[in-house]
Amino acid sequence: MVSAAEQLASNMNFGAFAKAQDLKQRLWFTLGALLVYRLGTFIPLPGINAAAFAEAFKAQSSGILGMFNMFAGGAVERLAIFALNIMPYISASIIIQIMTSVSPKLEALKKEGESGRKQINQYTRYLTVLLATLQAYGIAIGLEGSSSGAAGAIVKDPGWFFRFSTVITLVGGTMFLMWLGEQITQRGVGNGISLIIFAGIVAGLPAALAGLFELARAGSISTPLLFGLIALMLGVVAAVVFIERAQRRLLIQYPKRQVGTRMTQGESSHLPLKLNSAGVIPPIFASSLLLLPITAAQFMGSGGGTGSEWLNSIVASLGMGQPLHMLLTAALIIFFAFFYTALVFNPKETADNLRKYGGFLPGIRPGEKTAEYIDYVLTRITFVGALYLAAVCVLPEFLVSYAALPFYFGGTSLLIAVSVTMDTVAQIQSHLLAHQYEGLIKKAKLRGATNNRGRR
Repeated sequence: MVSAAEQLASNMNFGAFAKAQDLKQRLWFTLGALLVYRLGTFIPLPGINAAAFAEAFKAQSSGILGMFNMFAGGAVERLAIFALNIMPYISASIIIQIMTSVSPKLEALKKEGESGRKQINQYTRYLTVLLATLQAYGIAIGLEGSSSGAAGAIVKDPGWFFRFSTVITLVGGTMFLMWLGEQITQRGVGNGISLIIFAGIVAGLPAALAGLFELARAGSISTPLLFGLIALMLGVVAAVVFIERAQRRLLIQYPKRQVGTRMTQGESSHLPLKLNSAGVIPPIFASSLLLLPITAAQFMGSGGGTGSEWLNSIVASLGMGQPLHMLLTAALIIFFAFFYTALVFNPKETADNLRKYGGFLPGIRPGEKTAEYIDYVLTRITFVGALYLAAVCVLPEFLVSYAALPFYFGGTSLLIAVSVTMDTVAQIQSHLLAHQYEGLIKKAKLRGATNNRGRR
């Protein structure tokens, strides 16, 4: 039987969208905020030799700088005020989540509801400022000691004034993006932080596609390979859409209840367990963790010395497209998939909530046995989800390295772009459903008022 929500969803059209004034305001606010973010990626840091930095960036674009530049929408390449992007906030959020599961004080705050959540968010902001300050100072020190040969030094006037201004500018940019993401979440559509990362990735796609077709025109890649890469990207998108919507539903039964002299029938529901509960966090963390030692080795080896050959061999074996790199990437993705799923989903807490409200799984004893069964099912589907994430991120990387394509055609970027798009579309649909429900309620009230007047 079709539910009322499904009936409303089937009846949604552009006419209903045109009448939803609140939704249109939210969409315009979201687009305006993302436009402000894109403008900020073109404002450079003061005191930087742009030509020298562009030349130095090309030498390190294959490391972690290239990946961060993709997430930042080209802000790292231009060394803009938003070069740090929102990454310090994401790192702080992950650290706070890990600490929540370790520290009893933070765990108690998490259970306090809205007040506890606000306090945890405040701790996350403080940690974001600390991480952003450390990263910005490290960037300032690194820029002062860098040069690009013919173009000269990257910093025009090194010193404490440059360090102070760079730290203030980069930390201020990160804090502004964090505030902007929160405003998008409250006043716009979708998750603000995810949309900022999404905007950075999508902004580079047109240039990447143009470069791809230019390579095909110049003969660097063959036409069958070009169409094969396009088919691969479409296949990755289809796989992401299918897996992200896949669920394992556990049947929940509620007993019969007696209300006064009337016996109500026992209700049944389901507990949805997503096949990929970790989302896009495992690929991001795996790539960052693996590329960090590569980039460090590149910087250490560039200065020469006795250990340069050893460092160069490490860089060569862990480079993009190498078998060892892909193997370690897959292993780290699988590890972080299980790790993050264990952080965001607690089977024991879910089982306690079911027992509190009288729900139970058919054939499973409430309490500890229910928690064990949920953990058993969650472990199996998480394994499948981890294999899916590893395949989506590693298999395109092989072809990307083979065809010498940019990061934009990797599995991580496509995974983030498709996942954020699906979440945003789902929120737009929920706003339309809420608007239609409000319209039905108003019509019902008007009809009731008319009938009452007629009776009078």
